[in-house]
Amino acid sequence: MPSSDTHDETVTPTKPDATAPEPADDLVTTQHVLAAGRRKLKYTATTGRIVLRQEVTTDGKFTGHVPKASVFLTAYTLDDAEPATRPVTFAFNGGPGSSSTWLHLGVLGPRRVVSGDAGALAAPPYALADNPESLLAHSDLVFIDPMSTGYTRPVDGEGAQDHLGFTGDLECVGEVIRLWTTRNGRWLSPKFLAGESYGTTRAGGLALHLQQRHGMYLNGLMLISSVLDFGTLNFKEGNDLPYALFLPTYAAIAHYHGLHGKRPLKDVLAEAEEFAAKDYPWALAQGSRLSSAERASAVERVARLTGLSADYIDRVDLRIEHMRFFAELLRPSRRTVGRLDGRFTGWESDYGRELSVDDPSATAITGAYTAAINHYLRAELGYTNDLAYEVLSVDAHKAWSYKDFENSHVTVTDRLSKAMRGNPHLKVHVASGYTDGATPYFATEHTIAHLSIPDELRGNIEVKYYPAGHMMYVHEPSRVQQSKDLAAFVKSAS
Repeated sequence: MPSSDTHDETVTPTKPDATAPEPADDLVTTQHVLAAGRRKLKYTATTGRIVLRQEVTTDGKFTGHVPKASVFLTAYTLDDAEPATRPVTFAFNGGPGSSSTWLHLGVLGPRRVVSGDAGALAAPPYALADNPESLLAHSDLVFIDPMSTGYTRPVDGEGAQDHLGFTGDLECVGEVIRLWTTRNGRWLSPKFLAGESYGTTRAGGLALHLQQRHGMYLNGLMLISSVLDFGTLNFKEGNDLPYALFLPTYAAIAHYHGLHGKRPLKDVLAEAEEFAAKDYPWALAQGSRLSSAERASAVERVARLTGLSADYIDRVDLRIEHMRFFAELLRPSRRTVGRLDGRFTGWESDYGRELSVDDPSATAITGAYTAAINHYLRAELGYTNDLAYEVLSVDAHKAWSYKDFENSHVTVTDRLSKAMRGNPHLKVHVASGYTDGATPYFATEHTIAHLSIPDELRGNIEVKYYPAGHMMYVHEPSRVQQSKDLAAFVKSAS
């Protein structure tokens, strides 16, 4: 894909195999109807891979429009809608290395997986159901699988690595958005991005990339389980910030597992947030200057809020690393708790380990979503491919490059701030789950409060909270409420 900075980069093209067929799109189109309340939504589903090409210049001369990647997407467009007023939402998940399966079949799409929830998981082989709360009632939807996820692959003779990094990923996904918008005549449609987890990092970067590279100004961003500044999450020596920002999430998870008695969650979180915003960071900053009485007070407070023992808090020097917390909280009961969602619990083979081997919240739902997407694409959307559909690509995650942030932590707060300053109509919806131990809600609040935007633009940001975790939509009441919140956001920002 073209660089975000220039259109005339000198590139050494890969010599094509003259006998190989030219890569081509393999899109499949089907017609469907969804009952959404009193409405019957007639829509077209288009799924398959589109070929992305790069303009190549050699020695100052144009030498071709060279295929680089085949990107898999699934698009839903409402039949007989007016393109100029009909919004379109481009959606993707995170990882890096995750397909868009989770948002697609979890909350946004017209069909959803029946996976069950914490304590009441569905049994294999699982099932699909209509999603009458689908955002399709208010916006067309395009689900994008980034490089090496889903069925997205490099074309023959090309490699994946150029796309497995911050900038390469923005250019690849940005080109998909530009190409789909152009081919479908949607430049005058209200446009939104919906990202989850690292997908929010991608969305924050894309908001500026699309403005600067393609002149495409968005109406809104939907940031679900947000991470815009990795400095709020990195438990590195010398960085005390995450210890304070994770504390309210620890308190929420402890509350869910009954360690705060009958005390309302609202009261627990209010105390945890106040302590995490003031006295706790101060205590951590004091180091050896903290008096014995001050240290004892801080230890007692952290222990009471988190549900961990005072002895443990003292032994870890007041600093609870999140992976340790998930293994430690229910150790006396021989259970571990989930990272993605602390409501889920699991078993281990050895309860003396410092860290859990698996994340019980991830293992609980991965089977249902994997089965559902593999069935759905073939049996209902008519797309066939013998490649493995990569729901979560470990190889892509391991190969991911952050070379753009050498000697600094990853952040897109500067990019999102600049995009909002340049486009004062850009609205931002932020969704956080209280028991999300991967992207804690208080860290998101901290990041949003530090965006470099004028006070006049702070009203463009709305934040919603749910009593569940990273994929808050696996909790049925949260899914229904979140669907209403996203619909209201799209309608207000269009």
